[in-house]
Amino acid sequence: MANPLASFRIVEPKKLRLDDFSTAATPAAAGKKEIDRATLEEHASAIAAVQNILFAEHKQSLLVVLQGMDASGKDGTLNAVFGATHPLGVRPVSFKAPVGEELAHDYLWRIHAKLPERGQIGVFNRSHYEDVIAAHVLGIASDAEVRRRCRQINDFERMLSENGTLILKCFLHISKAEQKARLIARQKDPAKFWKLSPSDLIERGRWDLNQAAYQRALELTATQIAPWWIVPADSKLHRDLMVARLTCEALTQMAPKYPLLPDALRDLKIE
Repeated sequence: MANPLASFRIVEPKKLRLDDFSTAATPAAAGKKEIDRATLEEHASAIAAVQNILFAEHKQSLLVVLQGMDASGKDGTLNAVFGATHPLGVRPVSFKAPVGEELAHDYLWRIHAKLPERGQIGVFNRSHYEDVIAAHVLGIASDAEVRRRCRQINDFERMLSENGTLILKCFLHISKAEQKARLIARQKDPAKFWKLSPSDLIERGRWDLNQAAYQRALELTATQIAPWWIVPADSKLHRDLMVARLTCEALTQMAPKYPLLPDALRDLKIE
């Protein structure tokens, strides 16, 4: 049976159009919310169980990159997919505009310092791709500079892969209408006031520029080693479900194993 998610996997495209991917599609869903919620919980439990083995093995790591427009659900995905995993096994990192010492180094310096350790799952809520997206949108970098940075990112990700880090890159694809609804919901909910900022509205005004920047970045950095997955994100449940399923598949591919008990410990007499 064909994998319904396969068409959302982007690998070395000659040309990419985000408009060709429906933000309302639900390829990972069963069609009934109660079943999908139960499946999401099963995936989250499976991730927690395999991560325990990954931590014990201490040889490889998983890096999950979450990118998307404001309100696409990066925080929500992190909570829903990795909330059941032991805190020592997950390293969430959120990148904002570089400041201070970060500006004194190349743009990948701060990224390398926040990578997951062996045995961990790292989750980047925004990532090194901000240094391509923002530079494109703000006109800081020329097309030649964007191409150069994307080539460097591909080299960087290949290095990570060759040193034991599997990379799962997810673009949370939300519609402009759904983003508007979520921003309004933030405006009305006292528990979410803190999430709304003037910059959200400024970036919303640059919607087309941001979409073009993402389209360009995905096109230039989708590789065999680190392909992009376009995750339809108008449905929060489907978004979480798809990322959870992709994470389970990535961990299965890694196939971590518990280390064997050393002879010295096997023969040790415990009084």
